[in-house]
Amino acid sequence: MGIVIGIDVGGSTTKIVGIQDREIRNPMFVRATDPVTSLFGAFGKYIYDNDIDLSDVERVVLTGVGSAYIEQPLYGLPTAKVDEFLANGLGARYRTGLKDLLVVSMGTGTSFVKVQGSSVRHIGGLGIGGGTILGLSKLLLKTSDFQQIAALAEQGSLEGIDLHIRDITPHPLPGLPLEATASIFGKAETNAAREDVALGIVHMVLQTIGQGAVFASANDNIKDVVLIGNLTRLPKRVADFSLLEKMYGIRFLIPSYAEYRTAIGAALCYILGREYTDV
Repeated sequence: MGIVIGIDVGGSTTKIVGIQDREIRNPMFVRATDPVTSLFGAFGKYIYDNDIDLSDVERVVLTGVGSAYIEQPLYGLPTAKVDEFLANGLGARYRTGLKDLLVVSMGTGTSFVKVQGSSVRHIGGLGIGGGTILGLSKLLLKTSDFQQIAALAEQGSLEGIDLHIRDITPHPLPGLPLEATASIFGKAETNAAREDVALGIVHMVLQTIGQGAVFASANDNIKDVVLIGNLTRLPKRVADFSLLEKMYGIRFLIPSYAEYRTAIGAALCYILGREYTDV
């Protein structure tokens, strides 16, 4: 079997990964000003850097919003498109050993996909995610540099930003420990440090996503939540879901290659004989 290349084409970023003999080969991330440039740049760089001949490529499988711009085979190779949510589900489950899980894809916004056995179903999403962090950071921190925002947040504290249960009562409430958040930005002052504001922004987005995942998993009693997408690159101290795990008895997992899991899932759609459409 030749190499199957999965490509997740975003608006200005493309993630590409090859799978051969069920093994992942050197995932790659490329930025460009538009999806077509990003796609062709990523593909060209990937095959060059990995010394792959076009004749070695069995299939190119595209997914993501930017794939809508592609209407012909890539470099004359057999090319297909797959549903992004199916790719999310298959990619997130890859080598986790899980049968039932909730996939939370944290990109510009957030989508929720339930995987139960062979069923992969998109159940909704939130208009909050990385785009929210960047937009609010432009307004409040005067930067849209993701790495700078993450570095600031890692040095921040929520003590002067969020109102916690312990701030309004000396005793825990039913199901709510003292460290739980009562009101996001409920204690913020105009002179708050930039580091604290950065952490407040990131925490607001992640807590909203985490709570959404808790609610989405409850109906089917799913206990494993797999996080994928760009926001998984945030430092562990910042992207901390341990309190939600403690409160609701679920488990948040960030698998290896988490930001590439949709591209991995695209390739798996073809490899596993799932639904795809030839270009």
